[in-house]
Amino acid sequence: MRDKEMVNDVLSMTKGGLATYAHCISETANQQLRQTLQQIRNSDEQFQYQLYQMAEQKGFYAPAAQVDTQDVQQVKSQLRS
Repeated sequence: MRDKEMVNDVLSMTKGGLATYAHCISETANQQLRQTLQQIRNSDEQFQYQLYQMAEQKGFYAPAAQVDTQDVQQVKSQLRS
């Protein structure tokens, strides 16, 4: 497996894990467990962002194209309606 494929696989797995943490945190009533899960999630978010930056620098990952401010405002107004 090439470096690009490995990095993209880890990015994908990390994103999935973050979604799972979010779900578990929202379902957890035990405050100590909730805080522990939040700490793990925060650490994984940092890891994911650092890996994303490295992947982008090496050309392994291309972010979505930038949208203009007018498009963002249009979506916001549609979501508020």
